[in-house]
Amino acid sequence: MISIARLVLADPSEAADLSAFLGRLLRFDRAAAVRLQAVPRSVFREATARRGPAAAAESEATVEEWADGVLAVFGRLPLGSSGVIAIRTARLAGLAEAADATVSAGQLLEGVDERSGALALPAPVTGPAWTGLLPPRTGWQPLGTPDVGLVMPQVFGAVEEFKERTAAVPEHHRTRVVLDGIADEIWSRSLTAAPELPLRAAHAAYRIGFLHPGAPLSAHRAGSWLRLTAPHGSVAVRSAAAPGAGLGLTPLA
Repeated sequence: MISIARLVLADPSEAADLSAFLGRLLRFDRAAAVRLQAVPRSVFREATARRGPAAAAESEATVEEWADGVLAVFGRLPLGSSGVIAIRTARLAGLAEAADATVSAGQLLEGVDERSGALALPAPVTGPAWTGLLPPRTGWQPLGTPDVGLVMPQVFGAVEEFKERTAAVPEHHRTRVVLDGIADEIWSRSLTAAPELPLRAAHAAYRIGFLHPGAPLSAHRAGSWLRLTAPHGSVAVRSAAAPGAGLGLTPLA
């Protein structure tokens, strides 16, 4: 449900980063939808306090980085036959009530005013199935801090392998199913610097613009969800099917 027509970013410079994120999503799918959720400080504190002292402490550690609230925009990268959820967050100013909607990524991009740091929110759309199953808000357990200097070469090497293997497939056999099969085999491998995560997570982080040389990375798990976080955003994948798990908002810094 959404009744807010406009959101204002606490830091106007974050508007350009949000625009870049949406633009990259649209390169994958010109008709892409995103789910956005805006949560005031007070709502997040109340929700986490009900989960007990540990969640409340996590809330305080996170919420102090906000202004009046946080906006999280979720998009899906269709890499192979599996998808990866990419999350871009931004701090909000003057947010009094929560907002939650699935909207057109293209229309949201058109509504971003980089000069003022404001977002005009488009009308909601009927979203794809993935928008109903998002990573959890809290409960993430650390898995380590992968060295980006090790992660990026593995990603680049896998990209080259994909190109070579697909180029070797005869033209009359080069179907989407065959290409997705090669992609799935490559990107399902473990990330050497963080074996709990699939290489797919790092590939998605690179493709969406989160993975850069020298960027500090962290890996986390919450139930069946795995997350790779960089300074400009996070990507999340499910390690196993677990119907009903992981609903909610994850406000990631």
